Amino acid sequence: MKKIINDPSNVVEESLRGLAAAHGDILQVQTDPAVIYRADAPVAGKVAIISGGGSGHEPMHGGFVGLGMLDAAAPGAVFTSPTPDQVQAAVGHVHGGAGVLLIVKNYTGDVLNFETAAEFAAAEDVDVRTVVIDDDVAVKDSLYTAGRRGVGGTALLEKIVGGAAEAGYSLDEVEALARRVIASVRSMGVALTACTVPHVGEPSFVLADDEIEIGIGIHGEPGRRRVPHQPADELVRTLLDPIVEDLPFESGDRVVLFTNSMGGTPLVELYLAHGIAERLLAERGIVVERRLVGPYVTSLEMQGMSLTVLKVDEEMLRFWDAPVRTAALRWGV
Repeated sequence: MKKIINDPSNVVEESLRGLAAAHGDILQVQTDPAVIYRADAPVAGKVAIISGGGSGHEPMHGGFVGLGMLDAAAPGAVFTSPTPDQVQAAVGHVHGGAGVLLIVKNYTGDVLNFETAAEFAAAEDVDVRTVVIDDDVAVKDSLYTAGRRGVGGTALLEKIVGGAAEAGYSLDEVEALARRVIASVRSMGVALTACTVPHVGEPSFVLADDEIEIGIGIHGEPGRRRVPHQPADELVRTLLDPIVEDLPFESGDRVVLFTNSMGGTPLVELYLAHGIAERLLAERGIVVERRLVGPYVTSLEMQGMSLTVLKVDEEMLRFWDAPVRTAALRWGV
């Protein structure tokens, strides 16, 4: 195992210290329990948006904390759900009196721990709502889930809902918008190589030199099938067709297209794949209104990619375009 680390057991804590040093104008970090929150938190009268999950998917979620996205994130150990006390601490840092929306990816540990934290907050008279995102079309059930997994659509959800909260939407309005986004987004990924979790010290699975895994999860969970490596045209179609057919997306639909690196895929390959995806959507009459390309929902150093397509309306586009200032995304400011 070759990684830029010291002690595998301290990777997350040391990384959080570096995040705080690099972006102290945007966010603050508490290490026990671990919480990342806006530098100007709490924002009085604003609905607070909180998410979180296991570390190893950076910049999700800590890199999305700041103006126009998340008020706080709870980072668990690598590929491990955050604890209820982390989420409860996040609520305490950012609750500004207008309620809290918890965005939870559909993994069993995340759902249970966020629900527990929500119950604690409700006992303290904080109005907390929870939405669960399950945008992965690859499989119905997986190692860590009952039902579909929450993957790349989470980043789009956090941007749009965060923009709405920043604009002054009420908790009811923010929750309703979040549920519409969740109903309108679909994703699927592929792995070319496995990743290595630091405290494990060996790859999470093994692929032959000429083999790829279609439908991989962001923790290396099994996908739909293993197949021989494919040319880019065929590979992008393999991912995109199930996405489009699942909602289904139709000719005339307006969408955000998110082409995501799983961590180890370089931008030269990612842009190549994105161009193919744009062409295939255009052939179906689907209009790409906005784009996001880059490593935003990763799986450590895994080589691979995912595609996410979100059907949008004018309200969603307005909040997609709204100003954002985080460690990972910045526009309009």
